[in-house]
Formats: sequence, C-alpha cells, structure tokens
Amino acid sequence: MSFLDFRRAILNSLKSLRKNKSRSFLTMLGIIIGVASVILIMSLGAGAQSLILDQVEIFGANLISVTPGKSGKNEPPSSVMGITITTLTYEDYEAILNKSRVPDLTAVAAMANGNSSLSWRENSYDTTLAGATASYPDVYGGEIADGRFFNREEEKNLAKVVVLGSTVKQELFGDSDALGQKIKINKQFFEVIGVMKERGQVMFNDFDNQVFIPVRTAQKLILGINHLNFIAAKVDDSDKIPQAVDDLTALLRDRHDIGDQSGESDDFTVRNAAEAIDLLRTITDALKYFLAVMAALSLLVGGIGIMNIMFISVNERVREIGLRKAVGAKNSNIIWQFLLEAMVLTLVGGLIGILVGVLLSFLASVVVNFLGYSWAFRIPVLAILLAVVTSAAIGLIFGYYPARRASRLSPVEALSYE
Repeated sequence: MSFLDFRRAILNSLKSLRKNKSRSFLTMLGIIIGVASVILIMSLGAGAQSLILDQVEIFGANLISVTPGKSGKNEPPSSVMGITITTLTYEDYEAILNKSRVPDLTAVAAMANGNSSLSWRENSYDTTLAGATASYPDVYGGEIADGRFFNREEEKNLAKVVVLGSTVKQELFGDSDALGQKIKINKQFFEVIGVMKERGQVMFNDFDNQVFIPVRTAQKLILGINHLNFIAAKVDDSDKIPQAVDDLTALLRDRHDIGDQSGESDDFTVRNAAEAIDLLRTITDALKYFLAVMAALSLLVGGIGIMNIMFISVNERVREIGLRKAVGAKNSNIIWQFLLEAMVLTLVGGLIGILVGVLLSFLASVVVNFLGYSWAFRIPVLAILLAVVTSAAIGLIFGYYPARRASRLSPVEALSYE
C-alpha cells in the first residue's frame, strides 16, 4: 500500500467513525477503562513502592534486622504471614551486646510488641504497645518532648514505667501534664516518665500512636511471653555489614545449637537494609505487575466489542465494498481499510484511557498526600508504552477477522446485497 493509499484509508476510517459517534464511543469505552486501569494501577504501584522504600531508607542503610524463623532470600519474614515463632529471646539480645562476638555494632535494640488498652481517670484509649529495650532511640531515632526514655536498669528490673507517643498523650491527657501521672495498662498501673516528640508515620507504622515500656516488663507483665518479635542493630560502617551479618549468624547458630552451617536448619533470619529493600522491591514489583495484568484483561473484553462492531460495520457497508471491488480495489485494500478503522478506534480509545488514567493517578496522589503520607505522583514510561502497544495490538488482532471477511466478499454478491 502506497503512502497515498494509506493516508486515504486513514481519512476514510476517521470519516466512518465520525458517522457513528455514539457507537464508536461505546465501543472504545472498554479500551478506555482497560487502559486507564493499567495506568492507574502501575502508577499507584510505583507510588506505593517509592513510599515503602523511602520509609525503609529513613532508618539508614546500615541497619541489620534479626527475625525469628527461617525465610528465604526473596521471601518475607514469617511474622508478616501472621505466624508466631518463639525462637528469638531476650538472652539472644544480651549475647549480641557482647562486643567480642559482634564487634562492628554500635547499637542494638530488641522489641516485643502487642496491643493494649490504656486508661487515665475517665479517659481510655486502645493503641499499640511497644516493649522495647532502653537502646531503642539509638537504633530507630525519635526525640523526647518531655521527660526521658527508660534506662537499662529499668529495662532489666521490670520497671512499670511508660513513654507515650504524642497522639496517645493527647488522647489521654489533652493539654494536661502527663509526667508523673499513673496510667493503667491492661489493669496494671504504670508511671509516665516521658512523652515522645511528634514523628508521624514511617513504614505505615504510626510512631505517635503507641506507647513504649521496657521489653522485659512487656514480656512478663503484659503479654505473657518469653520471645521477641525482632532485634535490630546498627553498624558503624556500611562496608562492615557483610561481616556483621556473618558474625550475628554464627553467634545465633551457636546459641541455638545449630550445627548445620548451610543455613537450612536456621530458626532465625538475619537481613541487612539493602536486602530488605531488594525484597520489598521484588514483592511490590510482583504485586504491581500482577494487578496490571488483571486490569489488562478488561482490554480483552474491549477487543471483543471492537470485533463485534467491525462485523456490524462490514454488514452495513456490503454494497460499498462491492462497489470498491468493482472499480478495481484489491482484497488487501479492503483489509487495510477495516483494519485501520479498528486500529484507529483502539488507539483513540487508548489515548483517552491514558489521559483518564493519568488524571485518576494524580487525584489518588493528592488524596493520599492529604491523608498524611508522602506519596510521589509517578507515571511509569512502561505503563504508557504498554497501553499504546496493547491498544494497537488489540486493533490488529480483533480487527483482522472482520476485515478479512469483508475482503472476501464477491463484488456481484455485494452489489446485489439488500
């Protein structure tokens, strides 16, 4: 087909589509919805991935985590799956503090978390209970607005002291002074010794909406457990992270009587921040692309609609096809005419879908930022390319059969068609 013929076919396609504006729009609707869904999901996935990774990096790249239970390199910790594993203990934490075994660590913190019901006078509030070691601020940061954080002696002696997040303080005490007050946590009285500065949400964890008590106190008096949820440690130099991971692994294998050095028998998992970031990127990528494929299935429905409309168009224009063939049009000319109509239909629908998807993605980012999250508005180039290529492919695939059928009509039969 020459350039002139191609140009004429495009103009004829646009003319045909303009004749049936309502039908053309309704036909494109499936493509518009499908493409917009793909753009929206890819954009939300990119934004969520950026948010999660940025939140992880807030704690620094020199952070090492120890979680109970074994998980593969590209698998999430067992605790994420809702499985309770009790292999990590406070004694493990104390052994890690031994500089002779793991010399490159600058700070180590252990956590045992749960939920709690708080009350002060007539006020009550349900929140997250963070059983922590005194070294918690050294590892995770956070500043004290009033009072102080509990110390190592209070941690070891099961002291009944509590540090409030800023939201919890406001909910229980309002503008009143909280320091020195006694609050009830699950029917036991604790003295408020500190209030944290407002910090906001990190990794979807609202630091302001929780209370901190010594980890041993949480284990023995509140939660009734002997295990830890996790241990986190900071390394003085990111270049020393691999050695620190090896030292931690060797120490815990010794303590847990694990003779297998291959890692298959480990009942714990040691990861550094870089591995955690890679794992999160793998998980979010897989989820993002899976949802994008599910959304793209709606394009299949749109393609079937286009094929049906093209069949209707062929039946309506039988006499036109016969006349064109009678004056010398080749089968290839007829095929290209209807094929281009289908492709124009899908490409226009795809472009509208891209605009709708971008707009919805922008509105979603505005809403999420309004809710307090730092959400980046991102439209992956891959999503745009995927939308354009998919639209063109659908036009070719679902437009070919009706176009081929039109090209096979006999001129005599077509001209006599009623």
